[in-house]
Amino acid sequence: MTRHHKSCHVSPKMSVQLWSVNDALQEDFEGTLTKLAQMGFDGVELAGRFGPFADDPCALKRCLNNLGLEVSGAHVAIETLDEENQEATVRFYQQLGVDLLIIPYDERAWHPQQVNHFIDDLNRLSTQLARHNMGIGFHNHDKEFGAYKNATYWDYIAENTHQQVALQQDVGWITYAGHNPTLYVNRYADRLPSIHFKACALENAAAHIPLIGQDSVDWAPLIATTTSLATVPWVVLEQEVYPCGLTSMQAVSASKKGLDELLSQALAQ
Repeated sequence: MTRHHKSCHVSPKMSVQLWSVNDALQEDFEGTLTKLAQMGFDGVELAGRFGPFADDPCALKRCLNNLGLEVSGAHVAIETLDEENQEATVRFYQQLGVDLLIIPYDERAWHPQQVNHFIDDLNRLSTQLARHNMGIGFHNHDKEFGAYKNATYWDYIAENTHQQVALQQDVGWITYAGHNPTLYVNRYADRLPSIHFKACALENAAAHIPLIGQDSVDWAPLIATTTSLATVPWVVLEQEVYPCGLTSMQAVSASKKGLDELLSQALAQ
């Protein structure tokens, strides 16, 4: 696989996975988006809930535009892309300007008798969505990094899906699974539309606080790799746990501060 590297380190744009603040969005959808924009995020990754805009994607796009927020991508359940729902789903996201739909979770991905059926679905969707100038992708958790056929389920999926199928890697889950995320980011750099940055709650790590920059993960090699790649336009911050009594918004803000500092250090070198 060809590697494309920049001649210098350049910071990708930063998005936030909206599931990170799902509770806040349910209380005040537009107000939460406003606060995320004020934190300095360049964009949002959609997570299937749209508050008052559930039936009006054009109004949601206007709201995001007014806040200076782009849409870096969208997580969608695979059921929304079946024969019955695919047309409506594609139309909705096209009106938002989204050209990549990412399956966030599918238990078949780590099932030895079902993984090939999942691969077939990804390849089929890749062909179908291409007719609408849209792409399909898949987002990992930890179980895709279980051993399978002398590698991992993730490697097997990568090897057997079309090159056009995006592989959105969650480096928090890769770390949690005991693998080196830098290795995997390099291995599949040409299929990475974005990278999820997250500090997972690690077992047996008493000093580990699951906030980026306050955890026990050595982020430097991964950040250096990420900022040197020409093929990764977005990093997506995701916060799934809220330690130390923090609200979801406070935890996101803390992790963003940590990630900003790590990116700044990498760019200064």
